[in-house]
Amino acid sequence: MPQAQPPAVAGRYRIGDVIGRGGRATVYEANDPLLGRKVALKLFTATATTPDEVRLQEAEARLVAGLDHFALTTLFDAGVDTSDPDGPRIFLVMERVAGGDLRRRLREGPLTAGQVATLGSDLAQGLDAVHEAGFLHRDIKPANVLLLRRGPSSRIRGKLTDFGIATIIGAAGDAEYTTGTAAYLSPEQVLGQDPAPAWDVYALGLVLLEALTGTVAYPGGVDESALARLKQDPEVPDSVPAVLGDVLRAMTARDPADRPTAAEASVALQEAFVDGLVQSRRLDPEVLGDDEGERLAAVRRVGVLDTRTDDAIERIVRLARRLLDVPLVLVSIVDGDREWFLSHGDLDVAQVPRNASFAAETVSSGEGWTTADLTEDPRADGHPLLAADGDLRAYAAQPLTTFDGQTVGAIVALDRRVREFTEAELADLADLAAVTMRELDLRLLGRRVLFDR
Repeated sequence: MPQAQPPAVAGRYRIGDVIGRGGRATVYEANDPLLGRKVALKLFTATATTPDEVRLQEAEARLVAGLDHFALTTLFDAGVDTSDPDGPRIFLVMERVAGGDLRRRLREGPLTAGQVATLGSDLAQGLDAVHEAGFLHRDIKPANVLLLRRGPSSRIRGKLTDFGIATIIGAAGDAEYTTGTAAYLSPEQVLGQDPAPAWDVYALGLVLLEALTGTVAYPGGVDESALARLKQDPEVPDSVPAVLGDVLRAMTARDPADRPTAAEASVALQEAFVDGLVQSRRLDPEVLGDDEGERLAAVRRVGVLDTRTDDAIERIVRLARRLLDVPLVLVSIVDGDREWFLSHGDLDVAQVPRNASFAAETVSSGEGWTTADLTEDPRADGHPLLAADGDLRAYAAQPLTTFDGQTVGAIVALDRRVREFTEAELADLADLAAVTMRELDLRLLGRRVLFDR
């Protein structure tokens, strides 16, 4: 007979409505009166029966709660509730993610290839953090991917939930634990082999394939679904972009030795996203304008491509950060096929393809532009800068224009807050763009004087 939920767990968390229910646990909306916030509380039927087992499970649960990654559901607390001495139960207190889960989202239709690649890269990073901490997930499925942001022109951000639960629960009852998730079992799970991180990579690959196609790779009953993957690899349709298809095939290889690690999968998915972006945004010669040759000549004249920034440029960057109260300012030069960042702060991105460039729009128009929230702007859909730092929101750019009127790049201000830049701030940025261009001209003049001697 199922245990009734206590009015308060661990003497602190006040139980509310049921959010979800499974064979081994129930998730409640709960209130934490100590900190005054809503949380999600997952209450398990613990297997511990002795005081020593309870202490061991509580210590392990708290260890899992120490995992911290943007693609993992944040755990605020974990332990064993002993309000019923005869039935101690593990509990996890998690952030309340209000965006729904991937299973519900897929009822509306599949995701785009770009959304799958970026979502998958995030989730694989989170999975790598779980593995690095010495845990396995063992129950990756669409219902365990919580979504933070939705929309056809927005990057979908996700968080893995229920990570480490199999480790907390222990090996007992594993057959029951996986009954409802047979569609995502790895071949070696079906064969009863020892647990390994490759299990999770395989399951994530199946989830991403389902998100892309809208269909389960191995449908049917438990036995039918489990045995099917021993006979054949999941079908990746020819319509899937080639690079993304290769990554999904590798993640779902029957031999675990052929699968990438979670970290490798994350990088490969990011590369698949960039490739798709390049293929879908080929430069239109008409957009480049009749004076593109003159503009590129000006880029070559400025002569800073593939060079390092210097103190003068960095002083301008620091001044821009202070004036506009932003954490990140970029100085970029737009070449024929790429945008090179002369200064890129703490972003691990030195360049992006021109057809995926924000500054290319500034170059095309010769005018600045701004947006309060990149994640809501179709022009930024899946942009590499957002892939490098998913917290970026507000954007403002002003052109770098040479003395003869050629726009060679832009100075860009980025904030991690949603905000509107004021007219005064945009004017300040335009002035700083002029100062930056003057500094680049002085650098060019200095080189000429040196070589003319």
